[in-house]
Amino acid sequence: MSSDHPKRAVSGYDVLLDKRLNKGTAFSIEERQVLRIHGLLPPTVTTPQIQIERFMENLRNMPDDLSRYMHLAALQDRNEILFYKVCMEHTEEIMPLVYTPTVGLACQSLGDLGCNGMGIPVGKLSLYTALAGVQPQYCLPVTLDVGTNNDALLKDKYYLGISSKRVTGKEYDEFLDEFMEAVVKRFGHNCLIQFEDFANHNAFRLLEKYRDHYCTFNDDIQGTASVAVAGILSSVRITERKLSDNVFVFYGAGEASIGMSDLLVVALEREGMSSEEARKKIWLVDSKGLIVKNRPSGGLNEEKKRYAQEHQPLTKLDEIVESIKPTFLIGAAGQGPTFTKAILEKMAEVNKRPVIFALSNPTSKAECTAEEAYQATDGRCIFASGSPFPTVNYKGQTFYPGQGNNSYIFPGVGLAIVSCQIRHIPNEMFLIAAKSLADQVTDEDLKTGRVYPPIENIHQVSRKIAVDICQYAYDNQLAALYPKPKDLETFIEQQQYKADYHEVLPKQWSWKS
Repeated sequence: MSSDHPKRAVSGYDVLLDKRLNKGTAFSIEERQVLRIHGLLPPTVTTPQIQIERFMENLRNMPDDLSRYMHLAALQDRNEILFYKVCMEHTEEIMPLVYTPTVGLACQSLGDLGCNGMGIPVGKLSLYTALAGVQPQYCLPVTLDVGTNNDALLKDKYYLGISSKRVTGKEYDEFLDEFMEAVVKRFGHNCLIQFEDFANHNAFRLLEKYRDHYCTFNDDIQGTASVAVAGILSSVRITERKLSDNVFVFYGAGEASIGMSDLLVVALEREGMSSEEARKKIWLVDSKGLIVKNRPSGGLNEEKKRYAQEHQPLTKLDEIVESIKPTFLIGAAGQGPTFTKAILEKMAEVNKRPVIFALSNPTSKAECTAEEAYQATDGRCIFASGSPFPTVNYKGQTFYPGQGNNSYIFPGVGLAIVSCQIRHIPNEMFLIAAKSLADQVTDEDLKTGRVYPPIENIHQVSRKIAVDICQYAYDNQLAALYPKPKDLETFIEQQQYKADYHEVLPKQWSWKS
């Protein structure tokens, strides 16, 4: 807290109610006496480490993940520092609770949630801090309530959002424009606005509309693309094939798959291919089948048309795999188990090391499980998923399935943006992030089936991604922080949030009993 902070009267009870000042049982005897809160706390003074251990033991004893989610949310509301300490020290265990898949359960479903979807941006911002050290006071979750088309919510007398059908068209666009202008007016051009959970038809056009005028990105499109491309770059180190020697089938043609395909094209262009040649390596499958130019059902939007190829129309995924013979089969359709044993066996038949990415979230929506993939391919596949899967023991070998979760990407991107005041976010930055993530996968990781670094290293991984993005930003005149720090890594590390208790009696404050 800076020395020029204005004086204000604060009581000890105020400190207990302030989640950024409250230490709970870690307040020292001296602090308790000065603040006059001794009788408001249990008599024992504990260390932060004991607090963490006690909390984790209680958390593990809870009956289900939804209860654990609520317990974590309550901790965040009363003791922010301890919450982030828990997240940072037990990242692998906590992340599925504050983010995918439990946050989806907490919001009840992944369809039109109306204002009930607020848990998603809250959880996402928690990861900006827990995984990359973005200062929590820089993070503000916002829901843009334009109504809901969910009939159950419209009939629910307890629903807290706007109880009317969703606004669309000109009124919707004007509302978004007004919001963007208001954010910049209040917080400045350096404020990062991250879009989340927008429907396909809005997500692409809004990204295109705002990306060159605001500091903004869409994580469903670009973050998903970046983490997938990172997994692809790691996988080709195992298969020992050039990126351009592969054929990719994406099951699903929504914003996630289109985003992955667009960034993959950029990566292939960096290998010397033209964009037209690169797109011929990529095949998309939507609910009506393979996306081809002469498809009888038609119905291709502009994003899909870019990937429509000359081929006979096919509707069944097993037929598509048989015909295209892809080296990569990537699922992002959110339709549940669709990579059948027969399809996985076919992938193993046409590839020495087939690559299977079942990226749909939550776990119930995954195209297949890690165990199914390894068994059907006789342990030869390279596997990654969107939600976490346990280790798989197959024929005496232990495999560690990679989790291709956006949380490997967006926290580091956010850290770079706020640290060096990056004003615009070209798609190239997400390729830089993908390469940075892939480069941090060790040969030892690859031997165990991992195509991403262990999640417990995420804090350092995010910092390295931020350093690489900031270097690119300075090289391309995209950073507004000058002069450029002499040592970017040291500078960014100094910007990262440290979950440590601090002095509760700042000299510039006056206290009231």
